[in-house]
Amino acid sequence: MPALGLGTWKSPADEVTQAVKSALEVGYQHIDAAWIYQNEAAVGKGIHESVKGGAVSRDQIFVTSKLWNTFHQAESVEVGCRETLRELGLDYLDLYLMHWPIAFKPGRAQYKAPEDFYPLSEVPLSETFEAMVALREKGLVKSVGVSNFTQSKLEKLIAETGVVPAVNQVELHPYHPQTELLDYCQAQGILLTAYSPLGSGDRPDSMKQKDEPPLLQNEQVKAIAEQENLSPAQLLIAWAIDRGTVVIPKSTNAQRIAENFAAASHDLSEQARSAIDKLDIQYRYVSPDTWFFPGITYEGEGFWA
Repeated sequence: MPALGLGTWKSPADEVTQAVKSALEVGYQHIDAAWIYQNEAAVGKGIHESVKGGAVSRDQIFVTSKLWNTFHQAESVEVGCRETLRELGLDYLDLYLMHWPIAFKPGRAQYKAPEDFYPLSEVPLSETFEAMVALREKGLVKSVGVSNFTQSKLEKLIAETGVVPAVNQVELHPYHPQTELLDYCQAQGILLTAYSPLGSGDRPDSMKQKDEPPLLQNEQVKAIAEQENLSPAQLLIAWAIDRGTVVIPKSTNAQRIAENFAAASHDLSEQARSAIDKLDIQYRYVSPDTWFFPGITYEGEGFWA
């Protein structure tokens, strides 16, 4: 699995096709998608045009997508996967992730009330994951994993299914370094993938908190980046890869896509690595608080990583 991938969350459909083509042309071999991003058809178009144009072959591209919460019932898992494959125009996925450790009732693309959720007692994560594992036997996916899982949820899933997820994709950056989770995943042979590695400053205003600390504007980050002859974004990408995680920064700008790719081969100095590790700010940009309201059946503590 390539250590650097192109993230497509928040990428407009009318821009992401060219972004995918730019990424594959410059050397990317990993594209990260999801059903809920509502742009998989455009992502697939970028892949197909790149293959048709000779820039890359399908077997050189690692394509990840994610099972949305409305497809958690065992009989719905393959339906969700086939919808994604149809949108992407692909025969198989290299990696299929359970997007969140929660289940929505069919027909709800987003939650609106407590009754829109299935409690885990009715739709256990283990049953959803076992149905995803079955997709490998059908040739629809090559590997399966999870996203937003805490260590306790991973331990429970492995104990109940006997299958170790290939990947756990979580929010990860210097303000939320996930050190304990990283140690656990590495010990278990689970690759940890970092989403929002640059602080997700372009996410919807409804997901932002007042006076949140912008990661890319951190003065220490900018100073360390200057010492390394990198941009702040390049520094954060190099730091994530240096820790042994996969990183999927989103961009639709061809120049930034190329700059991000160049950062993947940067040999980060020990001094820079140590300085970033010591940043004394704790903050997560994708807050679990937005998912809680009176009557919710999921517990708050340890809801997701």
